[in-house]
Amino acid sequence: MSRPVSRVLTLLELLQSGGVRTVAELAGRLGVGERTVRRYVDHLVDLDVPVESVRGRYGGYRLAPGHRMPPLMLTDDEALAVLLGLVAGRRTGITAAAGTAGETAAAKVRRVLPERLRHRLDAVLDSLTFTTAPAGSAAPEAAVLLPVADAVRHHRPLAIRYTGSGGSGGSGERTVYPYGLVAHAGRWYVTGRDLSVGADRTFRLDRIHGARVLPGTFEPPPGPGPAERVLTALATAPYRHEVTVRVRGTAEEIRARLPRSVAVVAAADDAGEGEGDGGGEGWCRVEIRAERLDWLPGLLASLDRPFVVERPDELRGLVADLADRLMDAARGTPPPRD
Repeated sequence: MSRPVSRVLTLLELLQSGGVRTVAELAGRLGVGERTVRRYVDHLVDLDVPVESVRGRYGGYRLAPGHRMPPLMLTDDEALAVLLGLVAGRRTGITAAAGTAGETAAAKVRRVLPERLRHRLDAVLDSLTFTTAPAGSAAPEAAVLLPVADAVRHHRPLAIRYTGSGGSGGSGERTVYPYGLVAHAGRWYVTGRDLSVGADRTFRLDRIHGARVLPGTFEPPPGPGPAERVLTALATAPYRHEVTVRVRGTAEEIRARLPRSVAVVAAADDAGEGEGDGGGEGWCRVEIRAERLDWLPGLLASLDRPFVVERPDELRGLVADLADRLMDAARGTPPPRD
């Protein structure tokens, strides 16, 4: 007779929640008779799960204290969720498993699954395709991620060894009050107070080569959350060009079209002088830092809103060139040959 695996696993989950569970309670939760509950318990015992029988008026079943559960007890849906999570983590760069750890973890999961389920999951993974290329990943080492997370959770100071971009600049030993961990675009960041410079900083975890939790505690400051702090730090990082543009519209409307990691948007009461009344609509000042300017005219055009370039002058010329090309395309004028 085949065993109803899903109900046996549900029984195990109920027992794992702790305490003694009566046979009547378990029968009610599982929707089966009491004799069936006892048979399910026998199935668990056959799998070396230490289920104890408790006698008496309030007796029933419980798991032996201090036991160690088998490494995997997964339903079909749980196994699929685990494997797809590993695949998605590698594709998006969100996985914190460096090197081949993600592949070896998936292989271990597959190895302990029943053959029937393994073949069905392989069919899903083999037939799955993605519409985007894999994201570049800079996975942090577990020896770094775990102490950083512990310090964040318990509001403890953190000592790190950090290498800045290009091996210079913000490199060296420092003590940090970590506010939070943030995963963004395939990279992991920790944001916090850098005590060596007395300012808030954002650090990439893949550039931290040693981390240890220090004694003491601190109180995180009020204000923006860790994700907003990281996105603002990325948008204001030093680049070759500092761009300032005035755009007509509310800050919410403009932020909906410009990622926070790209631009800083703020209302500017004086930004609309000389540009007409705009139907009573206000203006915002948008600040962008970029290594190249060639992609910005298209970005600004995609806003579909009036804008005025404040700086740099070079960007004004690029916007004018794009406008000429668009006019030629609208008129059907072929582009000049080189």
